[in-house]
Amino acid sequence: MCYNKIPFAPLTGERPGAKSSDQTAGGYRLCFRFQSCRNPKHVRCFRAVYVYLYGTDFVLSETKRGYFLFMIEMHHISKTFRVARRNAGMREAVKALFRREYTEIRALNDVSFTIGDGEMVGYIGPNGAGKSSTIKVMSGILHPDMDEGTCVIDDRIPWKQRKEHVRNIGVVFGQRSQLWWDVPVLDSYELIRDIYQIDTTVYKRNLDELTECLHLSEILRTPVRQLSLGQRMRCEIGASLLHDPRILFLDEPTIGLDAVSKIAVRDFIRRRNREHGTTVILTTHDMQDIEALTERILLIGKGRILLDGSLQELKSRHSGVRKITVSHSGGETAAELAEQLPEGIVCTENQPGQSSFAVDTTRLGVSEAIGILSGKLEITDLSVAGATAEELVVSLYEEFAI
Repeated sequence: MCYNKIPFAPLTGERPGAKSSDQTAGGYRLCFRFQSCRNPKHVRCFRAVYVYLYGTDFVLSETKRGYFLFMIEMHHISKTFRVARRNAGMREAVKALFRREYTEIRALNDVSFTIGDGEMVGYIGPNGAGKSSTIKVMSGILHPDMDEGTCVIDDRIPWKQRKEHVRNIGVVFGQRSQLWWDVPVLDSYELIRDIYQIDTTVYKRNLDELTECLHLSEILRTPVRQLSLGQRMRCEIGASLLHDPRILFLDEPTIGLDAVSKIAVRDFIRRRNREHGTTVILTTHDMQDIEALTERILLIGKGRILLDGSLQELKSRHSGVRKITVSHSGGETAAELAEQLPEGIVCTENQPGQSSFAVDTTRLGVSEAIGILSGKLEITDLSVAGATAEELVVSLYEEFAI
């Protein structure tokens, strides 16, 4: 991992858990930073002394202990696509042969973040936000815009040292396959072994482990085209891990899977991270995946990183809202009741015999709200819950207008 060219700028935006202290001596600004990875089994400590002089950033001296600080560093990465546009019809098609109109789309706009060795990070955002483009830049498939930003992953620049880089990463795209469609899964695995030049002993060891953990024994000899979606996805994850990568990029790995398959995939990813210390970057629209696997989330929207923090911090931002769902019979209807509700209670859903209310606990206590509702409705059942992960994400989308 790169530690001799870490930019000075990120010191102004430390992630939770990092500590820094500044002091000035002889006209130089010395900055000491200490941080350890969140994975308790793999503690990473790092100390570096930075010097800032006349706008130039460089390392004066450094001391490292144990492991390095960051596995992934992205600073000010941008990516612009040039897309051809034309109207429908034969006339427009002929015109486009001689003169095309192009539109520039800014997929990534000054994206910066760092990820520690052994971390599991959820990368979320709406469709078209830039999630897949980020994964493709980090995996070396896409080149960022020239002379804009740096990306260092495990001491390598992905698009410049691609052969060395891909030996240490595994990539799973939920809507694309790296397995050959008409041959048994085992044949695809053998070909992947030859492509990555995996030692026979290592290959057999990894194949046995993956077969056991992902329950592949009954499907390894089956052609890929005859597998169900859940079976194929388990085989895809196995293929991405045959060469013992240190980093695993998962782009919507549970898309279209049933509940049983999702649980199996999540359990395996957790186990892989726990036993091998694999760094995992997960992009998904399924917030249950995020809750089950990651502690930290990155929110991207319109090509920009809008939020970097833990899921617990996100929940605490909306901890003042509680959802009360009541089943009722007789008495006033919820629509009539909504006009009489005090500030702090809002009727969010109204169905015959059942209604939901949002309670702002900064204005009104939950017990007080229940008392008010009980006086207006004949309640037969009642439940109180906080905001779900999906509701939290929707609120973030509304907050950042994405």
